[in-house]
Amino acid sequence: VLGDGNHTSVAMFVLLGLLDQAELQLILFPVFLGTYLITLIWNLGLIILIRMDSHLQTPMYFFLSFLSFIDICYSSSISPRMLSDFLKTEKTISFIACATQNFVLAWMGASECCLLAAMAYDRYVAIGSPLQYSAIMAPSLCWRMVAGVYGSGFFISFVQTVACFNLYYCGPNVIHHFFCDIPQIIPLSCSDPFISQLVLFLAALFVGFGSFLVILLSYVFIAVSILKVASFKGCVKAFKTCGSHLAAVTLFYGTVFSVYMHHSSQHSTKQDKVLSVVYTILIPMVNPLIYSLRNTEIKEALKRVLKKAA
Repeated sequence: VLGDGNHTSVAMFVLLGLLDQAELQLILFPVFLGTYLITLIWNLGLIILIRMDSHLQTPMYFFLSFLSFIDICYSSSISPRMLSDFLKTEKTISFIACATQNFVLAWMGASECCLLAAMAYDRYVAIGSPLQYSAIMAPSLCWRMVAGVYGSGFFISFVQTVACFNLYYCGPNVIHHFFCDIPQIIPLSCSDPFISQLVLFLAALFVGFGSFLVILLSYVFIAVSILKVASFKGCVKAFKTCGSHLAAVTLFYGTVFSVYMHHSSQHSTKQDKVLSVVYTILIPMVNPLIYSLRNTEIKEALKRVLKKAA
């Protein structure tokens, strides 16, 4: 705690971490290290494969490569510090480091929401207007959409971080979490948090629900387009086209809403931590699998690349 006369301000926060038991933390260290390394390898591998194979130069895989990049950044903003904290008895983080971690997390989280919405629109165009697809989803539009995704995420994250860390912190500095999560930090401030909470609520409304609404509308139009298809084979093909995206959306929004929609209700901190592990650690690892496992195009591309390498 830094002091100047009658005023003191917090220079460090204390993270309570994922678990209280030191023995369990040592057991979890190799598990989370393995998870983080798999996340990096799978996501980087998918980005390289999409860049190398000419057959994957389509809007869907273009967006998928950026989703993998977001997942790498998202996971990297939490996992390395979390892993080092497993080996420490005192888990402290400086005020600046906490704000930086929160900024990167919020930026990547908001960007993922927007990118999932852009991918839903891409799936709608692919199913609803297959003949005009390449004309509508031109490379210039795809690049503008990605710029909009990262730009929106950056702006929202910047506003949220300033709103939270501009508050006055004078004493309590224990965060009941394994990373700097805004809903855990704001209650520690000694100033009135109303404006900050309002800013956070509006940001969540704009990005979270705005993106979710775009996804929902896209799937309503996709369903209408599928129902117009007479053949069963056509329906199955259409569903396969968006099945992976639907699974990724359900997993991401399901866990995020579970954590942030209930605050100050009956959920315990332990439940929050478990759900947070799902969307910050597991989802970045699982996303490339969701899009690759049953995807024949990616399997064929991998065969081509390996053949070329051999």
